[in-house]
Amino acid sequence: MAQTDSQLIETFLTRGIEHVYPSKEIVKTWFLKGEPLTMYLGIDPTGPTLHLGHAIILRKMRHFQDMGHKIILLIGDFTGLIGDPTDKSATRVRQTKDQVFENAKLYKEQAAKIIRFDGDNPAELRYNSSWLAKLTFEELVELAAHFTVQQMLERDMFDKRLQEGRPIYLHEFFYPLMQGYDSVAMDVDGEIGGNDQIFNMLAGRTLLKEIKQKEKFVIGMKLLVDPTGKKMGKSEGNMITFKDSADEMFGKIMGWTDGMILPGFELLTSVSLEEIEVIRQDLENGKNPREVKAELARYVVSFFFDNHEAQTASDRFDKIFQKHEIPQDIQTLFGGGLVIELLEQAGFASSKSDARRLIKEQAVQIDGVVVSDIGAVIEPAQNGTILQKGKRFFVRIMP
Repeated sequence: MAQTDSQLIETFLTRGIEHVYPSKEIVKTWFLKGEPLTMYLGIDPTGPTLHLGHAIILRKMRHFQDMGHKIILLIGDFTGLIGDPTDKSATRVRQTKDQVFENAKLYKEQAAKIIRFDGDNPAELRYNSSWLAKLTFEELVELAAHFTVQQMLERDMFDKRLQEGRPIYLHEFFYPLMQGYDSVAMDVDGEIGGNDQIFNMLAGRTLLKEIKQKEKFVIGMKLLVDPTGKKMGKSEGNMITFKDSADEMFGKIMGWTDGMILPGFELLTSVSLEEIEVIRQDLENGKNPREVKAELARYVVSFFFDNHEAQTASDRFDKIFQKHEIPQDIQTLFGGGLVIELLEQAGFASSKSDARRLIKEQAVQIDGVVVSDIGAVIEPAQNGTILQKGKRFFVRIMP
């Protein structure tokens, strides 16, 4: 029997959740029956390591597992060959089988930091090539008959590409079809993912209902984004991976904008919603956001490491930050933007090419964190973000 505590179920279906299909009320009635349900999370191996965005959903998966339900971590080794077009303004570069295999090698080991693969009710690890690679062309045509081109074109990124005259390749339409078939092949009760995956997850709901006459719930979780709506990622220079050191994790979180503090507490910690409301009020009443952000950073680092590592990383960050001896009368720029442009505006670089060179030489920092991405963007914190060149040149970037 799975847990049927009403408040526990309410918390599961509310905290960090953007959408529940068919509805939160209906899904709650399924949970209250106490029958163990099966929910899966699919991850395409597009990189060699999991990142903080995965951790948010894996934490929710662990909650579901602890409630007595079954969870499946599905590695999209076949869908990874196609490439998910979600949120992409251009076609993804397709990966080879060798690249996909290499990327997926450590996923179970990394996911095991959060979900359990042993003991009672262990998580199951599966690969969707087990069924997708065996589909015949006749079966693929039969699956495709469940969807229309109009349905596919409803996706924002496809519509935008059409408007801009960018190509949409036929194989990209296959992606939601393939992800949808995963639900049929595994005969699951539910699927969870980021709210940017809702279209794909609902495709699975459609196929499961039409092929097996079975209802499937879909949970779309909130994404941890900056105030402009951008997800953390390589292009923003703030992606936190499971392979990062405690110091790297701490420093990257300290580089987040103030607007990411409260969502970070909701999505990445077990701090109660009541406590988070107190934090919100403290910030509104003038508490230094840097102190609150450091508290959040310690929570996250301790989750991946331990309390000692978290405090050590915090102390080390403070020492490094203080050693910079930032002058009180440094120049100020307003508005944020691309780091290469801000370096030029501040007079730290003679041109954008010079700014790129500085970044490649690791001579540029944002709030004490080395910038490694040429396309990095600064969205200034409320009390300002420090952009630094070398050891002696500082500029405060204000909103």
